Amino acid sequence: MQSPPASENSSAPSGIRRLLIVRLGSMGDILHALPAATALRKALPEATIGWLVEERWAELLCTLSEPRSGPRSPRRPLADQVHTVDTRKWRSSLFSPQTWERVGASLSELRAPKYEVAVDFQGAVRSAMLARLSNAPITYGARQPRENVASMFYTRQVTAEGTHVVEQTLSVAEAVAGRPLEISAAELPHDQAAEKQCEDWLKGDGISDFVLLNPGAGWGAKQWPTERYGLVAKRLATDGLKSLVNFGPGEEKLAQAVEMASAGTAEAVGCTLTELISLTRRARLFIGGDTGPMHMAAALRIPVVALFGPTNPARNGPWGTRSIVLRNSLSPTTHTRRTQPDPGLLEISVDQTVAAARELLRRCRG
Repeated sequence: MQSPPASENSSAPSGIRRLLIVRLGSMGDILHALPAATALRKALPEATIGWLVEERWAELLCTLSEPRSGPRSPRRPLADQVHTVDTRKWRSSLFSPQTWERVGASLSELRAPKYEVAVDFQGAVRSAMLARLSNAPITYGARQPRENVASMFYTRQVTAEGTHVVEQTLSVAEAVAGRPLEISAAELPHDQAAEKQCEDWLKGDGISDFVLLNPGAGWGAKQWPTERYGLVAKRLATDGLKSLVNFGPGEEKLAQAVEMASAGTAEAVGCTLTELISLTRRARLFIGGDTGPMHMAAALRIPVVALFGPTNPARNGPWGTRSIVLRNSLSPTTHTRRTQPDPGLLEISVDQTVAAARELLRRCRG
């Protein structure tokens, strides 16, 4: 039986030597946690920091060419050790002996560093459970997490403060550090081979100034119509800007639809996460909805035109970069995963989006 959780007013452990961050996914949520993790890294420069993440998002912390543990480098800038799980695969074959062997191996690896403190930046039951299963004697999490049951697994509960999720995550990190932390720009891996490959590809295709479009979204209600992205690309081409269309797994048809609507002015580009980081660094502008690639652009300080529907930009909007957020008053704030586009999102016109893009580019030149 666990002891009652301490309040956020309890003093944080001094001289933390081994700290585990738990933020399993998704892409945008990991990117939102990076400023707090970077602040903890600066506050605890000598500490060993591990990060537990879903395997499919590990490239946001460590490039494929870099070992998952050892001395930090530009390819793994924050975590001394990246631990991975594949909870989706585990759930799909829950009764398989091989699954439980993999679970056991993952837990053994997680426990090996003997973390003193674990902090759950996700607030889900599975992330809170994994934080406790790390065997860290102290576990931090929000007093009102995303899933209420998660708070049962924390030994220290923190009242998260702030409007934006980046601010809320930082307030939990401050409780861990025991002092105020300066908000820091997110540190993403920097892979020289991927950077050169991206540079060579752009140069070979004669692409210099380009806009990155992202038509995909986590669910249909957040997805602006593909034909409108194509028309935006066509209009921006008259300003000498090439449009590259990012697509993830299963989004090939979306990217092709944008290409067709653009009359040849847009080009679809499929990337690994490492390649997407390199490509995004070189973009003049990003246009897209409330998605992981939008938050990546913001983390890399690329100007963003954000097209918001049902989610709240005050909480989930582009953080730390120049941006223009377009959202219609008809859009309700809800996380219900509806498949049909949000009516308010459909009220955002091509003219508005192009005007916002041109205005933002003008500001950035000024």
